[in-house]
Amino acid sequence: MNSEVTTYINNLDKPWKVTLTNELRELVHENIPDIEEKIQYKKPHFLKNGHYAAVISPSKDAIAFMIMNTEKIEFPKEFSGPKERKWIKITEGQTVDFEMLKSFLLEATKDL
Repeated sequence: MNSEVTTYINNLDKPWKVTLTNELRELVHENIPDIEEKIQYKKPHFLKNGHYAAVISPSKDAIAFMIMNTEKIEFPKEFSGPKERKWIKITEGQTVDFEMLKSFLLEATKDL
């Protein structure tokens, strides 16, 4: 794991954001072999074979988890974004369906 990403996460302004961002980071690492992570555009980006796979984007009241390469995947209504990338905004106290996120992440990155 990239120490710059670790520092970024540990410096988030709320403990729940640190916890959730670490959980999302672990989800990516556990399910995508040889994933590369880096801070780009002031947020954690994850790349597989040089292609963007996911982004974690903190905001004032939420953490957005974006999955790239989603053109061929049907997402539920709680996801936003154009057909090539979808994201879900997660707020404090919200239950996160990590299995659903895992399945979308695996489907989106299988051909990268």
